[in-house]
Amino acid sequence: MQATTVSISRATRRLVARVSLDVYAGELVGLIGPNGAGKSTLLAALAGVDQDIHGTIELDGQHLHTFSAYERALKISWVEQQGAIHWPVTVERLVMLGRIPHLPAWGRVSDQDREAVENALRVCDCNALRQRRVTTLSGGERARVLLARALVAEPELLCADEPIATLDLGHQLQTMQLLRDFARNERAAIVVLHDLSLAARYCDRLYLMHEGTMAASGEVASVLTAQNLAAVYGVSVISGCETVPWVVPVERLRR
Repeated sequence: MQATTVSISRATRRLVARVSLDVYAGELVGLIGPNGAGKSTLLAALAGVDQDIHGTIELDGQHLHTFSAYERALKISWVEQQGAIHWPVTVERLVMLGRIPHLPAWGRVSDQDREAVENALRVCDCNALRQRRVTTLSGGERARVLLARALVAEPELLCADEPIATLDLGHQLQTMQLLRDFARNERAAIVVLHDLSLAARYCDRLYLMHEGTMAASGEVASVLTAQNLAAVYGVSVISGCETVPWVVPVERLRR
């Protein structure tokens, strides 16, 4: 995917200003920055959910706005930040709904569809939840189920907005490894993250946003510098990479 000088406004407020980025097959790309930086707004545009933009977004060399909803669903999966689920269907049924783009017009489920659902439930650690009503799930359980629904579509590009925000420590690590494994399979993923240590450990490249603009981008080490983080987050940090990369905020520099 390639986004070029993308700007997004609501009423008179500019939320994203002339942002450009690339996401290549085989990459897990992290979109980081403080609250209100424009990360979720930009990600929704990259996923094709929000098409009211200026600039261009291309997937496989084709303008994203020229894709039909069906074509887009085959290529891109979207996991929103706080996905609301209002229907009391089972987890297994909800995940199966992610296969809709692959189903024939008469909607008959194939063995391949069932296998895809089984795999998604397994890798997202949702097997024990499969007969639960989704309306009874905790926030973390719901996040894992929504990720399973996105993965079962077998997209080229996965766009996930804070997929680990409500997860416990074990499931955070599991999910980040899952996202990296997904990308390594000749696919790509772009995720909004707030945990800079996990972003440093698992992402191939990072885009650091600040007030709707791109403050820094590139390899992890070149983005997560003390200078960049002080300028964008207003904090001093310590960081290291003895066995795995880590970033720890130490002091707030501005009030």
